[in-house]
Amino acid sequence: MRRSGGVGRRRVVVKSRIVRLRGQGLGAARAHLKYIQRDGVTRNGAPGRLYDAQQDDADGRAFLARGEGDRHQFRFIVSPEDGTELDDLKPFVRGLMAEMERDLDTRLDWVAVDHFNTDNPHSHIVVRGTDELGRDLVIARDYIAHGLRERASELLTLELGPVTERQIEQGYAREVGQERLTRLDREILREAEAGVADLRREPAARVARFKHALKIGRLQTLERMGLAEPAGAKRWRLAAGLETTLRDMGERGDIIRTLHRELRAASVERAGAAHAIFDPTQANARVVGKVIARGRADELNDRHYLVVDGTDGRTHYAEVGELADPGDYEPGAIVAVAGKRAEPRRADRTIADIAERSGGRYSAALHRAVDPRASREYVRAHVRRLEAMRPGGVAERLPDGSWAIPNDILDRARAYEERARLRQPARLVLLSSFSLERMVEADGATWLDRQLLADRPEPLRPAGFGNEVENAIARRRRWLLRQGLAMERDGRTVYDRNLLNELRRRDVSAAADRLSKEVGKPFTELLDGDRLEGVYRGPLRLASGKFAVIEKSRAFALVPWRPELERVRGRAVSGIVRGTTISWSFARKRGLGIV
Repeated sequence: MRRSGGVGRRRVVVKSRIVRLRGQGLGAARAHLKYIQRDGVTRNGAPGRLYDAQQDDADGRAFLARGEGDRHQFRFIVSPEDGTELDDLKPFVRGLMAEMERDLDTRLDWVAVDHFNTDNPHSHIVVRGTDELGRDLVIARDYIAHGLRERASELLTLELGPVTERQIEQGYAREVGQERLTRLDREILREAEAGVADLRREPAARVARFKHALKIGRLQTLERMGLAEPAGAKRWRLAAGLETTLRDMGERGDIIRTLHRELRAASVERAGAAHAIFDPTQANARVVGKVIARGRADELNDRHYLVVDGTDGRTHYAEVGELADPGDYEPGAIVAVAGKRAEPRRADRTIADIAERSGGRYSAALHRAVDPRASREYVRAHVRRLEAMRPGGVAERLPDGSWAIPNDILDRARAYEERARLRQPARLVLLSSFSLERMVEADGATWLDRQLLADRPEPLRPAGFGNEVENAIARRRRWLLRQGLAMERDGRTVYDRNLLNELRRRDVSAAADRLSKEVGKPFTELLDGDRLEGVYRGPLRLASGKFAVIEKSRAFALVPWRPELERVRGRAVSGIVRGTTISWSFARKRGLGIV
């Protein structure tokens, strides 16, 4: 295979990811197909159209069904640098996949969607992880990293013709003033010695002289940006960490453009100084507000961002990573986003302490022997923590159910948290899936009610969303007075002692009546200590929060929802009611275990 990089070759950016499917079922694959076919990705703002090698309207459900038992799948994003010159990306993608089949010597089962919602048109391609004989498809790393990009570059060059010398020069010239890492920067860094870029020697060839002049211009730009300083005639000392700084600046610029685009789309007007980029590395950072928009910060790895209209009067862009249920964070939902330290948890330190006293072992019995006052649920929380960290090699579960705890458990727990922060950089809490307007007269225990009763409610700045919340709280107070759930006494509002419980009871009761008519089964109310067994059917979003629908043979129940339940949707579950929570237990043959 010919290597790319020759003069005149068209550039194509190819991003790739291998996604493990076993253990997750088709949920992740189905969500990805749904996302790439979302509204607004075509030239006219319509939903994306799935296609394959033969059909312009491929059957996504059939594709998922064929891949139900696959171990993995491949996902690619292919972005031709000159994609705007192509009337249609389908022929290009089909040609690329045909070349890939010849290179791998097998037929491939794939679907794709073309996106035109960014400055660079690109295609999302999903390839099943099996070859034409049904065996696991293995693709060499070098081919994924380089070969596919080279094939794409060859095809694009054949389609549009080689890049002219003038086009190459224009492309480099545009980089001189950019606030991001550019090709000129990479060449400057590569040629620098001991952090000094020396451009005193001028090359003889015309093209090289032209690029040499651009590098001088680029270094002058970096000097104005404070990222380089003169070190003599046509010599500059480069700032330490220059590459990282320029990458961060480019990402920040992309974020600001995304923030402005989302605000325009949502018709939200805020002064420029009222915008902020949430920094999750600051442990004390926290923002509470209304979701204006949700999108993908990284389309390939399903990492999300939220644009949040904060109670502090500012709008925030916050990268939040993976979402257990993206449907929770539709525009209007109320959320809290907080910083996240990558450090061992309190439970990790407790486990380490018990192991130190017990010869490097931990178990529920050893925990209770060290701390007889520890409740059963408290001890189970520590076991859950070990189960969660076990796949990362943090601890080993022994045949008798106890755990072998390494001496460096706290270092391993810190590394585990660091990896977890890459997946979810911020701590995200859904405060309400209901908008302020829906909460004002909702027959349920809303976020507004919790604000009214809180000793230390969220501070509200009288501007933007903070002002909206103040108005909504005042309207909610008047509604509670009309409902007889509060009264005025000595110039202040006094709320019923059991206000939240009463509102929650009303909310669940009304939802249960509606659901009972739909499923044709009666609702069962659970009490503390009751055992629950049934099939998890899905979530139900109410004013009082998110509930799980558990269907039994002759009835159904509504219980507090937990993210882990989504991995066993449609399967049998069991648990014991403990106060306002459920202590879940799933048989291993059914999948996930939560104790």
